[in-house]
Amino acid sequence: MAKLVSKVYGDALMQAAREKDKLDAVFEEAKDICLVFQDHQDLIHLLDHPQVVKEEKIQIISNVFQGRVSDEMMGFLAAIVDKGRQNEILSILDYFIEQVKEEKRIGRAQVTSAVELTEEQKKQVTDKLLTTTRYVEFEMNYIVDPSLIGGMVIRIGDRVVDSSIKTQLYELKKQLLEVQLA
Repeated sequence: MAKLVSKVYGDALMQAAREKDKLDAVFEEAKDICLVFQDHQDLIHLLDHPQVVKEEKIQIISNVFQGRVSDEMMGFLAAIVDKGRQNEILSILDYFIEQVKEEKRIGRAQVTSAVELTEEQKKQVTDKLLTTTRYVEFEMNYIVDPSLIGGMVIRIGDRVVDSSIKTQLYELKKQLLEVQLA
């Protein structure tokens, strides 16, 4: 249900931003608003508190964001609260942000390696991903996992390229166990 709510409201925000030709501005505002909510979890709890009436919640949103975001975004946030979906604000904005990134062909990759990669190696990985995918830009997240022994694992969405020695050893072990000795 939460994914459906995020999709419905996120798509509505996307359509409204396109109609006003403010997709880039709304995209930046959505990222900033997410940061505010992530940094101030108590704000989400306050907006979701059952003893705070809807009008007060809208006033809180207005006090926090009025003058800092566009009128379109203020209206959108007020509409979310008015419909009682304030506990979904982050997931709605996350969905919207991901949709805009897909449209702008900005990919997100997680690269796990056995050792810390040098800046040159990171650049080579990024360049290779740019030439082998449809994306024109990447947000890279690098993780070190010594258990890989060597090589790396690259995740882009639900796609995984695993060239780690750990996986290669596992596959070799599996093949050896399947061999029947005569």
